[in-house]
Amino acid sequence: MISRKQKQNIILIMIVLLGIFLAYSLRIIFSAVLGAIILYTLFRNLYIKLVTIKNWRNVFAFIFITLTTFAIIILPFFTLSWMVIDKLSYFNTNPQYLQDIINHLSTISGIDLNHSSIFETVIKNMESWALGSFPSLVNALLSVFLLITIMYFLLYFMFKEYIKFEQAILHYLPFNKENSLTLATELRKITFSNVLGQGIVAIAQGSLIGIGFYIFNIQDPLFWGVVGVLLSFIPIVGSGLVFIPAALISISYQNYTSGVGILLWGALIVANIDNVIRLIINRKYANTHPIVSIVGVIIGIPVFGILGLVIGPLLISYFLLLIKIYESEQAKDLDEAKK
Repeated sequence: MISRKQKQNIILIMIVLLGIFLAYSLRIIFSAVLGAIILYTLFRNLYIKLVTIKNWRNVFAFIFITLTTFAIIILPFFTLSWMVIDKLSYFNTNPQYLQDIINHLSTISGIDLNHSSIFETVIKNMESWALGSFPSLVNALLSVFLLITIMYFLLYFMFKEYIKFEQAILHYLPFNKENSLTLATELRKITFSNVLGQGIVAIAQGSLIGIGFYIFNIQDPLFWGVVGVLLSFIPIVGSGLVFIPAALISISYQNYTSGVGILLWGALIVANIDNVIRLIINRKYANTHPIVSIVGVIIGIPVFGILGLVIGPLLISYFLLLIKIYESEQAKDLDEAKK
């Protein structure tokens, strides 16, 4: 005869196995689920204000937030992706442009790069990585559209039933009420710090890179400003990956004014705007350590593509926060046991 405890254990095992199967089956929409959670965290207060204070209908409030997020997040993201892929395609279809660069580098380095396939391999790998990481409108439009649709579908019901949604999360969290509320507060701060803070820093640095390229007459300031926005998500070294090579190349062509100028511009203005903005963001929200950001980017890009620049550091921050809350629970249980 199976005891009641054994029956409960069997049911628990079935729940865990089924949960693992469902999680594995739904892994392709994980980014949509995470995106919905991030948008909910960022715009929750605005939605509640529109519905409870402004007396907007739920649907109108959701449509307003949808249009807002699409205009300030998704549309610029697609624009940046298209610009980068278009430039890489230009390099691929105009080999003479790259050949001129190879010839120049061969001259100043004394190494016959034309005889080596290293440069060609690097370019092909860059293009392959970019086409795989950036949502190309050619080969991934349907997939991206589906993920965005699922994301907003989930977001709508999260907003519509936000009270039940939050109560359910608090109910199923394996923490006491105090730590559950602390977890919710810290998650909100971390999300704002990573998404809002990193976004503002990236836009500011990319814009300044583009302005600097324009001032010092370096080609394609708009394109390299866009690249600067993307690379600026990588802390410490991100923006330097754009203006330092540009400075060295300009100097190699004996264009010392442009080379030294963009190098000083990058070191004194672009790099320091990062510190100023992060200081302001960290005072109001959470302080994300640069190591967390770097490791998050390394982990996030292979899994989520270009979205990994944001999602990777965010997941690591969530993981570290859960460890912190768990340790707090353990310490409290230990204190109660001693009493």
